[in-house]
Amino acid sequence: MTSASAVPAATPRDSAEQSRIAAFMHGFSVEATRPTAAEVEALRQAAPAGTLVYVSAVSGRPPHECVGAAVALRGAGFEPVPHIAVRNFAGVEALDDILARLANEAGVRRVLVIGGDRDQPAGCFHAAVEAIDSGLLGRRGIEEIGIAGYPQGHPRLPELALDRTLAAKIDAAEQTGLAIHIVTQFCFAPEPVLRWLSRLRDLGIDLPVRIGLAGPTSLAALFRYARRCGVQASAQGLTRQTGIARHLFGMAAPDTVIRPLANACAGGALGDVALHLFAFGGAAATARWAAAAAAGRIAIETSEGFRVEAASTVG
Repeated sequence: MTSASAVPAATPRDSAEQSRIAAFMHGFSVEATRPTAAEVEALRQAAPAGTLVYVSAVSGRPPHECVGAAVALRGAGFEPVPHIAVRNFAGVEALDDILARLANEAGVRRVLVIGGDRDQPAGCFHAAVEAIDSGLLGRRGIEEIGIAGYPQGHPRLPELALDRTLAAKIDAAEQTGLAIHIVTQFCFAPEPVLRWLSRLRDLGIDLPVRIGLAGPTSLAALFRYARRCGVQASAQGLTRQTGIARHLFGMAAPDTVIRPLANACAGGALGDVALHLFAFGGAAATARWAAAAAAGRIAIETSEGFRVEAASTVG
């Protein structure tokens, strides 16, 4: 075991980076898929009260399953943000029913509106903008929506089409009185994220952005989810992840992506930017790692990343 005297002391530069990373990690959100009661309780022990917990939609599963998850998360002190995958709904009445239940049973005020993965829509909704434009969200008490962003591109849409789609969703939300934020696909490298953010701001889009990254997990899981989600994972990005599979019981963590993002976004240089973690390695483990980093329990590595020193539970 390495003695304390053998551990290099933090330099002033390290301390500055630690502060930037902790500030960037503060207010992180987590995305989970149908968390069980035990998983919600474990998450309660790991994440600060009020943390935004996004509940992902699962293709082929009944949309109403998100209601129970949202109720449990609200009861545990979190802010549930269910995904509304519009292509999964049989029609306007089905969507309205789910929105009513989410509002009445779980006090949901924020949702993430996406098209969904179905090749053939279950009903009349083909794209997220149609549901946003319908006015249903506001009538059921939804105050804010998340919409999708794609720093590393979309497997089916070129950049110009993505720009037009994003603009249409922003316009529809503004016309119906909804606040908006953008949540990105999960990314593996900082460079495309920073280019995309700069381009977004150059286009005059100053909305809050949550950058999606895979939380601590195995490399096998990263490859699997990347294929499933259509993410164009660069070899460079995955090599970086491979090089840091040491932080959490042999699992890879996104520190080599977070560190340059935190430096570039410091002081609001790229607007309101926060972190969104996909909990492929488990919601509680993801939240413990993120909460420890947000608390500043960070050691700067001589390479590109950082190490989380400890991950204690939230009292």
